[in-house]
Amino acid sequence: MVPLDEMPAALRDAIAQGRASRMLSSSRPVQVWAHRPALAQAWLELMSGFYRDSLLDERLRELLRLKIASITTCQACQLARKSDAVSEEDIACLATDSERFTPAERAALRFAELFAGDYMAIDDGHYARMEEFFSSAQVTEINMFCALMLAGGRMTYVQQAY
Repeated sequence: MVPLDEMPAALRDAIAQGRASRMLSSSRPVQVWAHRPALAQAWLELMSGFYRDSLLDERLRELLRLKIASITTCQACQLARKSDAVSEEDIACLATDSERFTPAERAALRFAELFAGDYMAIDDGHYARMEEFFSSAQVTEINMFCALMLAGGRMTYVQQAY
């Protein structure tokens, strides 16, 4: 890991902003990415776009993030809490068929589960179900957010940056 004081100031600032907004729960993954500071900065900017300018509500993003974390088994991702809109009780039953979640949340959670664990099973029926609750732009954002969370969780795990 690159020590924080050896990073470019812009990257240190991005980490501080990410920690303040709860987008980042730890600087450790970024300290690994900092071997490529411009790419680390670009990754953080992409992540912050999902938190700054999302079509999805905070609760849904957090549920999706945690669902994918449960599949990637990234400890840092599983332990982090990036929203108070999701309770520990919600996390304890992240099953896609739990009545605890709205039908829209269940559809999105099922999509995230398949996206991370069995992506070839996603078919037109899954998209039709999602479009019952979400606009095309929101479905696209769910896809992109799932991709970023899957990649980030796997990368954090593989780099042992947790």
